[in-house]
Amino acid sequence: MRAARHGLWLMLLWAIAACSPPPLTQQQAYVFGTLVEISVFGAPETQARQAAAAVLARFDELHRTLHAWQPSEVSRLNTALSRGQRAPVTPELTAMLRDAQTLSIQSSDLFNPAIGGLIALWGFHADAPQARVPDAAAIARWVKASPRMRDLHVESSEVWSDNPAVQLDLGGYAKGYALDEAVRLLKAHGIHNALVNIGGNVIALGRHGDRPWRVGIQHPRQPGTLATLDLRDGEAIGTSGDYQRYFEADGHRYSHLIDPRSGKPAAGMQSVTVLVTGEHAGTRSDALSKPLFIDGPSRLAEQAARLGVADYLAVDAAGRIHVSPAMQARLR
Repeated sequence: MRAARHGLWLMLLWAIAACSPPPLTQQQAYVFGTLVEISVFGAPETQARQAAAAVLARFDELHRTLHAWQPSEVSRLNTALSRGQRAPVTPELTAMLRDAQTLSIQSSDLFNPAIGGLIALWGFHADAPQARVPDAAAIARWVKASPRMRDLHVESSEVWSDNPAVQLDLGGYAKGYALDEAVRLLKAHGIHNALVNIGGNVIALGRHGDRPWRVGIQHPRQPGTLATLDLRDGEAIGTSGDYQRYFEADGHRYSHLIDPRSGKPAAGMQSVTVLVTGEHAGTRSDALSKPLFIDGPSRLAEQAARLGVADYLAVDAAGRIHVSPAMQARLR
């Protein structure tokens, strides 16, 4: 009898364990110059790790393809553009450039991946930014040349430009594109619930068990979070801030977020976070935070409405917080 009860107890323990969801599986790496974290819920650990490994391998491939100053497909294209030559590109990069052109035009060129030369002038084409303000005349020359994405001709598998000042830097696009690629790959590996975080650019797939995925929005000047937010399936957040890549000189902070109109780092904001859903949510969340940051607080609501961004949280240069009504309803 005692043996029977013992056997029944073991069977109950096995049944409870069998019904329990698999634990959360997390994997980290350093890609795109930032920390990447993939969290998978509700899948066997082996399956989760295989899926995460496939995503990280894809991230590494994109990093090597799109690097603006190390040997890559983009750097080779930039060499050809500076010489006024045509260059062959892969179908994937062709599609990315066309999409980036559309987003750039939509933002009145405030999202402008064609100003890679200007970004390099400010010393941000290096692993560690140079702490030196460029010569005013050199900045003025780049502003006068006015490189824009619309100067780029993308036909079939060839790209060229009438403006030799066009130098591509897809750093404000690549992380968002990678988020969308991560979702595609995770689904292909049978993963239904995951969260992918690329240095504060985040996309959600499914749920974290019985609740949505919860993420924190970093405070731009203090340790910890400014607010928390529950992300629903398919939603992405993108953040542009002056606290990740910057240098200080003579008491001023200069970030990598350059205003194409002045040729200088935008100084009106500390950070802007946008929430986006729908098709290509990752890509759009990354790209659309840039024009809101660059345009500053005075036109924040107007610019957001024009870009179709209903949910945003911004901190201006004075530390004042600006929250859209739609985002206010979502924040904790």
